[in-house]
Amino acid sequence: MPQRAGNPKNGNDRVRRQPADRVTRELAWFRYSLRKFLRFSEKAARARGITPQQHQLLLGVAGHTGRESATISELAEFLQERHHGVGELVNRTIKLGLIQKSPDADDRRFVVVALTGKGRALLAKLSELHKSQLEQLRSGLLNMTALQHKNSPPQSLRRGNSRGSRSNRKKHRA
Repeated sequence: MPQRAGNPKNGNDRVRRQPADRVTRELAWFRYSLRKFLRFSEKAARARGITPQQHQLLLGVAGHTGRESATISELAEFLQERHHGVGELVNRTIKLGLIQKSPDADDRRFVVVALTGKGRALLAKLSELHKSQLEQLRSGLLNMTALQHKNSPPQSLRRGNSRGSRSNRKKHRA
């Protein structure tokens, strides 16, 4: 809870804030970094004539299952959307010529969605655009992890570690 600082009689009524704990700072930085990446991705998709959801759909078809195709149910899971909504998204994306759907060869109850040549080419362009942004995000996450380790005591000085005790350090100096 913020505490009042200053003297309310002379108008010095500013709020003194408690410093955010490490987890809060890391979460704030992480959410900010994700939002910047997503904003970049959304703009890149729109600049190529598709919606961000269609870009996500192409990614899901190409990479979610490792088969370079996916069922509507698998795509619904990947996109965290309802089956019906994903079916509509698939139909709109088919109209653009980016994906195709066909009955599953093993079980005709399922529909399999795959990229067309046009869809593969567009996804390759978008993926290339995202390389530097992805590297920046990855680098930031690694730096955050390194800071976590930097702010914790070295292994040799942690409690219960015999190498870190004073008596053992004297023995090792001699």
